[in-house]
Amino acid sequence: MVSAAEQMAANTSWAALGKATDLRNRIFFTLGLLIVYRLGTFIPVPGIDGAALRDFVEQAGQGVAGMVSMFTGGALGRMGIFALGIMPYISASIIVQLLTAMVPALEQLKKEGEQGRKKINQYTRYGTVALATLQAYGLAVSLEAGDLATDPGWYFRAATVITLVGGTMFLMWLGEQITQRGIGNGISLIIFVGIIAEIPAALAQFFASGRSGAISPAVIVGVIIMVVAVIMFVVFMERALRKITIQYPRRQVGMKMTEAQNSHLPVKVNPAGVIPAIFASSLLLLPTTIATFSQSGTTSPIMSTILAYFGPGQPLYLAFFAAMIIFFAYFYTFNVSFKPDDVADNLKNQNGFVPGIRPGKKTADYLEYVVNRILVIGAGYLALVALLPEILRTQLAIPFYFGGTSVLIVVSVVMDTIQQVQSHLLAHQYEGLIQKSQLRGKGKGRKKRGAPARR
Repeated sequence: MVSAAEQMAANTSWAALGKATDLRNRIFFTLGLLIVYRLGTFIPVPGIDGAALRDFVEQAGQGVAGMVSMFTGGALGRMGIFALGIMPYISASIIVQLLTAMVPALEQLKKEGEQGRKKINQYTRYGTVALATLQAYGLAVSLEAGDLATDPGWYFRAATVITLVGGTMFLMWLGEQITQRGIGNGISLIIFVGIIAEIPAALAQFFASGRSGAISPAVIVGVIIMVVAVIMFVVFMERALRKITIQYPRRQVGMKMTEAQNSHLPVKVNPAGVIPAIFASSLLLLPTTIATFSQSGTTSPIMSTILAYFGPGQPLYLAFFAAMIIFFAYFYTFNVSFKPDDVADNLKNQNGFVPGIRPGKKTADYLEYVVNRILVIGAGYLALVALLPEILRTQLAIPFYFGGTSVLIVVSVVMDTIQQVQSHLLAHQYEGLIQKSQLRGKGKGRKKRGAPARR
C-alpha cells in the first residue's frame, strides 16, 4: 500500500517551483557558481604557447588528452587555471578514507561526530594541496618537455604550480558552497558540468566524421542506440533495490500503546553510486596526463611504457580500471554508504529486528552477507558500463570520448539532483499544509469562543 508521503510526492507538481522561494534561490545560487566555474576554464595559465597547444590538442585529442580534457570541462585542452580540475581533491579523499579504515586513531576521530568530521575534512584539504602541487609541477615540467611553454624555467614552473593549485582549491571551495547552500553534490556537479560542456563539440566532430565517410552510417546509428541503451540500463540499475523486511514489536510511547509494525530496509544494488568510477578514473588520469604532455615517445622510456600499457583500450588499462572500480565499490559501501554494524545498532536501539535473526551481531552479519551478494551485481554492473564503451571505442575507432564513466556520472548526478529538488518541493508542500491547518484551527477556535455558552 502506498504511504501518504509517497502519494504526496507522486502528486507534487513542478509548478510549485515558482512558490518555493528557498528552492529557487538555491537553484540560482548553484547555477551562478557553475557559471563562474565555466568562465574559469577559459582563463589561461601564464606562459603557455597558445598556437603550439592548439596543434598538440588537435593531434592528441582522440587519446588520453581528450578523455582528461572532458573531465576538466576543456580546461586542460586550453590549459586554463582549472586544468587540474577537482581530481586532486578526489584523490586526497580516497587516501584519507583508506587511512581512516586502516589507522585506529583516524577511525576513532571519525566516530567523534561533527568535530571529528571537520578534522578529517581538514586533513583532506591538506592532502589536496600536496597532491595538486605535485601534479601541477609534473604538468609544468611536461609542458616544458613538450615545447608548449613560451619561456621555460623555474619562473614558469612556479607560476604554473601557484595558478593550478589555486584553481583546484577554488574549485574545492565552490563545490563545498554548492553542497551547503545550493542543490546537489557540489563536487559531482562540477564534474557533471565539465562533461556536459564538452559533449556538443564531441558530437559535432563525431557527425563530421560520418559526413566525410570516415565512419559508416550503420556505426553512427549503432553508437546512438548503444548510448540510449546504456542510459536506460544505468537508470534501471540505479533505482533497483533489495528490500529487507524489518519488524517492530508492540511498544508504549508515552501513554499510548503502538501496534506491531512491518517495514523494510531498502538496500540499493549499487549503494556506492558513481563514486567508484570517479575514484578509479582519478587514479588513471595523472600518469597518462603527464606521459601525454611530455611527448614520451621521444623523451622517456618510462613514460613511453606508461602510454603503451595504460592508454585507453589497452588490456592492462581495462584490467586495472575494472579492479579499481570493484575495489572501491566494496570499500566505499562498507566504510561510508552502508555500515552493517551501525545499521544493526540503530535497529536494535529502535527495537526493530529482521524476522528470524537475533538483534545485534547476528543482524550485522546477516546484513553484511546480503550486501556482499548484492555488490557482486552492483560492482559488476559498474565495471561493465565503464568498460563496454571503452572496448567498443577502441575496436571501432570512434573519434570522440563519451565513455561509460561519463554516462554514469551524468545519469547519476541528474537523478540525484532531481531527487533533491523533489524533496525540497515536498517539504514546501508540507509547510503549506501545516500553515493551512493552523489557520483553520485558529478560525474554528474563534467560532467556538464567539458562540453562546450552553446552560
